Amino acid sequence: MDTLERLVADPSAWAALATLVAMEVVLGVDNLVFIAILANRVDASRRALARTLGLALALVFRLVLLAFAAEIVRLTQPLATVFGHAFSVRDLLLLAGGLFLVWKATGEIHERVDPDAEGEAEAAAPRLGVAAALIQIVLIDIVFSVDSIITAVGMTNEFPIMVVAVTVAVVLTMVASGPLGDFVHRNPTVLMLALSFLLMIGMTLIADGFGFHIERGYIYAAMFFSALVETLNTLARRKQRKAR
Repeated sequence: MDTLERLVADPSAWAALATLVAMEVVLGVDNLVFIAILANRVDASRRALARTLGLALALVFRLVLLAFAAEIVRLTQPLATVFGHAFSVRDLLLLAGGLFLVWKATGEIHERVDPDAEGEAEAAAPRLGVAAALIQIVLIDIVFSVDSIITAVGMTNEFPIMVVAVTVAVVLTMVASGPLGDFVHRNPTVLMLALSFLLMIGMTLIADGFGFHIERGYIYAAMFFSALVETLNTLARRKQRKAR
């Protein structure tokens, strides 16, 4: 209680909390895109349930990982050396997560560009159970959580601040995932753009796992610019439809 009272009365603690929440939200953009696409594969009547339960479980796992934050930071220590490059547990997690995202995005893109009409019909139909969606959401969230927790530990040593920041970021993701998922589902071109984002994020994770770090700012700038172009295209198509 004394610790909480001290943090509440400390302006620097509030500043650290605001900064950390912003960082957690930005780092959660990757996860939000993945969840929006994955949830759309679930039956419409259970889609909201899959999103909510998946993010709730992801929050629980993140809080558990935060409790072992010191051990998470140690995951950056070299574990094995292959062809002169030292790999840590973090590197292996990033490689596994990146390969999974590349596999997932490539499969989804292939189904949507296949000229076979039957294949397109099959791709359009939901074919993912709630349990499978939950498992995938939690697993990929753990991959994204490693860097998120390392960032949190680097910004503050106060465990309550980290818990509040992670909780707020996940709650905001819960709020945004529904509208984003519905928007992606209604707009096929936006869905293809989102899948391309997943492909790019997966390749970024793989590169990071091999020691080639790419600043997230460049990735987010490319995503923002692409989304802006797609928005202009959508407005142009809407204007053409009205003109007809």
